[in-house]
Amino acid sequence: MPSLQPGYAPNLGVFLKSLKTAPLESSIENLISLLKRRQIRNSRPCAIATAHLLLRVVAKFRWTDIGNLLERIQEVGQRLVEAQPREMVVGNIVRRVLGMIRDEAKEDRTEDASDSTSTSQLDSPRRERGGSGSFQTEGGATSFSPLRFVSTDASTQNEASGDDVFGGRSQSTSRPPLLTSHTSYAVLNGVPVQQSMFNLLSATPTPSSTPPHTSSPHGKSTISASSLAQRIVITTRDLKSEVISGIEEIIDELDQVDDQIAAYAQEHIHSNEVILTHSSSLSVQKFLLKAAEKRRFTVIVAESYPNDHEATHAAVTGKVGPDVEGDEMSTETFLKPLSAAGITVILMTDATIFAIMSRVNKVILATHAVIANGGLIAAAGARIIAKAAKVHRTPVIVVSGVYKLSPEYPFEFESLIEYGDPGNIIGYGEGALVDHLEVDNPVYDYVPPDLVDLYITNLGAHAPSYLYRIVADHYKPEDINFHKPELQF
Repeated sequence: MPSLQPGYAPNLGVFLKSLKTAPLESSIENLISLLKRRQIRNSRPCAIATAHLLLRVVAKFRWTDIGNLLERIQEVGQRLVEAQPREMVVGNIVRRVLGMIRDEAKEDRTEDASDSTSTSQLDSPRRERGGSGSFQTEGGATSFSPLRFVSTDASTQNEASGDDVFGGRSQSTSRPPLLTSHTSYAVLNGVPVQQSMFNLLSATPTPSSTPPHTSSPHGKSTISASSLAQRIVITTRDLKSEVISGIEEIIDELDQVDDQIAAYAQEHIHSNEVILTHSSSLSVQKFLLKAAEKRRFTVIVAESYPNDHEATHAAVTGKVGPDVEGDEMSTETFLKPLSAAGITVILMTDATIFAIMSRVNKVILATHAVIANGGLIAAAGARIIAKAAKVHRTPVIVVSGVYKLSPEYPFEFESLIEYGDPGNIIGYGEGALVDHLEVDNPVYDYVPPDLVDLYITNLGAHAPSYLYRIVADHYKPEDINFHKPELQF
C-alpha cells in the first residue's frame, strides 16, 4: 500500500502503475481498499481495474488443472464484489473472464479429442474395398464380406461368371466359418491369422499378438509419466496464453466501446432536432460529436444537482475545472469539441425538465449499470426525465457498453441505490435545521424498462426486451452467482 503524502489521492492511474511492481496479493488488497473508499468509482474505471487485476492473477497463478484457475478467479472476484456490491461491472468482468476460460478449455478438449481420433485412424490398418464389395487389408489378404452368404473367393467367381449371389444359380451356398469377436490384422505369409480361443490359451504366442513396446493397431499406446507431465505443461502454457489474450481483448473493448457506440449516432440523430441529456457523460459526448459531423442540432443539458452539477456547469460554461475520472469528463474534452462542432448547448435546472419536454425530440441518457430485466441504474434525476418523456411521448435512448449489462436481477431495487453526502444539500453549519431533518441524497436512480425505448450498445441498437439475449451470449449460467456459493448449482 503506497504511503499517504500531502495531496496524494490514489486513483485508477496510480493503481495500474502499482500493478507492475507490487506483489499480487498486495495488489488485490489495494484494489479492495480503493473500491471501499470510493477512490475508484464509476463503471469504466472499475471495469478497467478489475480486468487488469485478473490479467495479473492469470499470469502469476501456477495451475495444472483448469478447475484450480476457475476457483482462483472466483475467489478474487468474490472479494472484489463484496468490497463494493453496487459497482456491478466488477462482477460482469469476472463473469466474462470465467466464461472465456470455460470456452477456451472446451475448445482445447475438443481439439485434443479430434487429434486422438485422427491419430487412431492413421494408426489402424487401412482396408480397401475390392470390386466385389469385400475389404482388403494392406497386406493384400481378402477378408470376409458380410454382405454375401459365401466366401469372398466364391463371390468373386460368381461375379466373373455373371451370376448374381441372390439369383439362385450360385453353387456355393454353405455358411462361412464363424469369426471370433476380435479379428487380428497381423499377416503371416500374406494370409491373415485369426485368433481363436485355442490361440488365446496356448502358451506359444501367435504371430498376430502385438509386439511389446509398440503401438496397437487401434491407436492405444502406453504413455509414460514423464511424457504425460510434459504434455500437461505444454497444454497449460498454451491455454494460459489464450486466456491472457482473451483478457487483453476485453481491455481493448473497454477502450474502444465509446467509439463503437458513437458509430450509430448518425442513424438516430437528425438535423434541427432538440436533444435532452443529463449530466456530463463521456459516452454521450462522443455520441453527440459523431452526429455533429453531418448534423446541426441543439442539446439541452440538465445540471444534475446536487452531485454532478459542478462538473456540468464547468462543461457548459467553458470554465477550467479539474479532470474527473471515468464516465465523467473534463471541460477540455466536453465543451470545446461541442462548440467547435457547431452544437448549441443550453444549460437548465432539473426543475424545468417537464416544462421543456414538449419541445424535445429525443432524450439521450447515460447509464451506470443495466440489469437483466432491461432497467438501468443512472445518475440521480434520470427517472424524472424518463417519466416526463413518457408523458410527452418523447423517445428515450440509452447509450451503454455491453460490459455494463449485468445478469443479476435484484428483487429489491432500493438495494442498488447508493446514497451520497447529505451535506451537499444542507450544510452542516445549519445545525438547528439539520437536527430536525433526515436528509437523503441518492447518487443513482433506478429507471424501469417500460420508460426506455431503445438501448444503443457497441453491438448495435436493441429493445429493452432483447437484452436478455445479449446477457445469455456473454455470461455462462454457472457463473451468474459465482460470488454467492450458496446459490450455485
